[in-house]
Amino acid sequence: MMHPWIRLLRPADWVKNVFVLVPIVFWLPGAGRGSEAAAVQAKGVAELMAFAAFCLAASCWYCINDALDAAEDRLHPVKRRRPVASGQVSVATAVVLGVVVGTAALALAAAVHVAVVWAVVAYLALQAFYNIGLKRLIFVDAATIATGFCVRAVAGALAIDVPVSIWLLLCVFFLTLYLAFIKRMCDLSSSRRAGTADWRPRAGYGDAGELNWLLSISGGLTVLMFLMYTLSAHAQGLFGVRAFGLAMLTPLVLIVVHRFYHRAMQGLSDSPLEALRSDRVVLVSVVLFGVGVWLALYATGMEDALRRALLI
Repeated sequence: MMHPWIRLLRPADWVKNVFVLVPIVFWLPGAGRGSEAAAVQAKGVAELMAFAAFCLAASCWYCINDALDAAEDRLHPVKRRRPVASGQVSVATAVVLGVVVGTAALALAAAVHVAVVWAVVAYLALQAFYNIGLKRLIFVDAATIATGFCVRAVAGALAIDVPVSIWLLLCVFFLTLYLAFIKRMCDLSSSRRAGTADWRPRAGYGDAGELNWLLSISGGLTVLMFLMYTLSAHAQGLFGVRAFGLAMLTPLVLIVVHRFYHRAMQGLSDSPLEALRSDRVVLVSVVLFGVGVWLALYATGMEDALRRALLI
């Protein structure tokens, strides 16, 4: 029952911009500043403003993308319900709304830091190239989407003036590359189950075998990058023995990676928020992962507990 304009902005997908907030999670214990309330509050506000800026920037291209793809979306059993494809919002209105929220994104980024403005500009430009043509090139389309998420993570680091970790970028890139392929598998599976013969997957993802191979590679690298980071000298230097606590969360990462694949094979929604709402395995795993990160990085006495448990 949501207003078509609101649905066009896709607020449920704003959760994807959580990658903007990731740097501060690792800044607190790594910099040893967890007790400085004023610094935490200032950087927390900056991160939230950067997060909001990227939510608006993402909505800018959701509007424009729906306008550009309306004819194609009408042939898909799920996408045909989108506001522009269904005729609830005109193409012109969608484009104007996209420009307005894009401008608002730049204004909000400017209130944080000029570097964040350039990050938003880079994201918008990347999305422009994606929609102009990159979205029709197999693998390149998914890699472009993953790069956009890396830009989000970089913006989060710039907002709080901390160095960008190559490990953070690698983890974000391969995770979001995997989720991009998951989306394509969801589209393919839902179309085949609905028997929609007129719809054709963009960028040539019609071969389920090839898509499965891409999912296997990207999913495996997602788990591997997370594990390698937690065992790296970089993590040891930031968190000490607490990094091993992060490594112990790897099974939860593997469970979520598999669960998204399982949902994709059934043609269910690729939305992370929808997965959290409807899939108890995903919900419990994500909650446990969040609790585990908090315990590993912040809980008092965790260093001694890990040394005893791991015989270090």
